[in-house]
Amino acid sequence: MATNQETHRPIYKIAKEIQQIWSKQGRGVNYAAKPYLDAMRSLNSIDQDYGADDARSIVRYFLSNASSFKGEDARRLKAELKAML
Repeated sequence: MATNQETHRPIYKIAKEIQQIWSKQGRGVNYAAKPYLDAMRSLNSIDQDYGADDARSIVRYFLSNASSFKGEDARRLKAELKAML
């Protein structure tokens, strides 16, 4: 049976791509999503912990605060994160 690390890209790679694309959109990262995106840059898998929080919570909070991240790339990256949950 495959683990999350074998079937999904590392979260930090997804976070880096989100940061790059969101910044190119000219609005910058939403202030409410930024702390979660920053935390995601330190995570490899959805099964890790970040301080007192688990990666699943961080990803969920990011997704709930990233409504202003829009477009085809945003939909693709959000779907990739949702698939991990």
